[in-house]
Amino acid sequence: MYTFIKKKYIIPIVAGGFLYVGASFKEDFFEIAKQIEIFTTLFKEVNMNYVDETSPAELMDKAIKAMLADLDPYTVYFNEADVVRFKINNTGEYTGIGAMITRKEGALIIKEPYKGYPADKAGLKAGDEIFQIGDVNLSDFKEDAGQLLRGAKNAKIDIKYRRQGKVYDTQMVLSEVDVKAVPYFSKIDDKTGYIVLSQFNRKASLETKEALEQLKREGAERIILDLRGNPGGLLAEAVNICNLFVPKNEVIVTTKSKIEKHNNTYKTQRDPIDLEIPLVVLVDGHSASASEIVAGALQDLDRAVVVGSRSFGKGLVQRPIDMSYNTQLKVTISRYYTPSGRCIQALDYAHKDKDGKATRTDASKYNAFKTRKGRTVYDGGGIQPDVELSESKNSPIAEALIKNDGIFNFATEYYYKHPDLGTKIPTITDADYADFKAYLKRTNFQFDTETEVALRKTLEAAKKEKIDTSINTEYQQLMNALQRGEDAQLTANQKEIKNLLLDELIKRYQYKEGLYQYYTKNNSEITKAIAILNNMAEYNKILKI
Repeated sequence: MYTFIKKKYIIPIVAGGFLYVGASFKEDFFEIAKQIEIFTTLFKEVNMNYVDETSPAELMDKAIKAMLADLDPYTVYFNEADVVRFKINNTGEYTGIGAMITRKEGALIIKEPYKGYPADKAGLKAGDEIFQIGDVNLSDFKEDAGQLLRGAKNAKIDIKYRRQGKVYDTQMVLSEVDVKAVPYFSKIDDKTGYIVLSQFNRKASLETKEALEQLKREGAERIILDLRGNPGGLLAEAVNICNLFVPKNEVIVTTKSKIEKHNNTYKTQRDPIDLEIPLVVLVDGHSASASEIVAGALQDLDRAVVVGSRSFGKGLVQRPIDMSYNTQLKVTISRYYTPSGRCIQALDYAHKDKDGKATRTDASKYNAFKTRKGRTVYDGGGIQPDVELSESKNSPIAEALIKNDGIFNFATEYYYKHPDLGTKIPTITDADYADFKAYLKRTNFQFDTETEVALRKTLEAAKKEKIDTSINTEYQQLMNALQRGEDAQLTANQKEIKNLLLDELIKRYQYKEGLYQYYTKNNSEITKAIAILNNMAEYNKILKI
């Protein structure tokens, strides 16, 4: 009788559920087909009837990217040229000039030439502005100018560039560029090994493994793994890097999605290199994605002490989907969860404020979780270090100086005023800092704080309405007050900004390798990590061993 009742009521309910899912699917399918038809018709009519010539490819590219931007910053469309760059990020290999570049005002700016590669061999320096490549003047070239600096191995490229107001020309011979995931590793002292992991490309775990094994052969008995500034990359590589320090078949990360096939549990697949070696992981606000998987898993498993400042808090997983005509979609498919079950996503892209920005999870709403040995950890806002260091987090004024190239541009000017330092470590004196502040005023540097941007927009609106003369006095008073506040912040954060200036200058004279060497002796986060590793009682207390 009981079985009959179950069948009598449960079967219709289940069937009803399938009917509901089916109906829902049909409704979604109809709505998608309807909107595609509307968009196709609109796109066709605009291109056929618009008064000026249109570029269908550019219009579609912008339309797709604008649509996806409303979701989250990680769901993106790659056109054919974009796909090339994406593959470089994943593999770490490409043929080109070997330099980090950005585009600005009709020129390509060399941000960092990589030692020994074509740009470096041709004598290019950070701050050089490439304005012509071959016969192409970049001020007239609206597409991705970086593609003009790639080609076949040994291809020769003629360029013209500006340096400190003067024009130069040179020729570069393209070569294969291997962007290392581990750009530096060394022993800091007799017992401590230091590994910098800067990205998670396909070589990340192999290079980390090789660095770890080499350091152990040299006598390292404890390790510092530096993930600061690492934006992430391949999830599988994050799992493999954890596998160097934890046993086989250990759960490292779980992904959860509304789509069943994207729900996965990722476990370590190999035997580890070392289960016992004491380990400190360094993170900061620019450590994201795969970096947070590594830091979060090693923290949850009580395998490492995490030191620094709270990580970015990405918490989302993307998958590339190949599409027609060599294009590609990278789409957010799931959220990831650390072994303790926490999702450390900091920004809620489903709920945005009145300005269209994702809202940040309030700290009061974080949920508590337990590590394997019972330590309390939290979700919602990135990986919170076991040992937090205030100096590991940039102040708002420092972030503005970095974002808008205040430090970068001053370092360029300083470098050409002091060309003979060679391998000497520069010293940023109080007089140098005064010069820096004067430079910012002389060049009318824009901090672009929210208040500053709002004031400029107010004046622009007033000019359009032709009432700017009546508010000009008040506007200038507000801007002067704002500038005094910014100057006070420059003074209050002098030590931090001096360190950032010094970091940039060391790279100018000694490349990135020189900066890492400097860090091993002078960086406060590394100094704290060494102190923890030197005091095993403190190390064990943090991990509750």
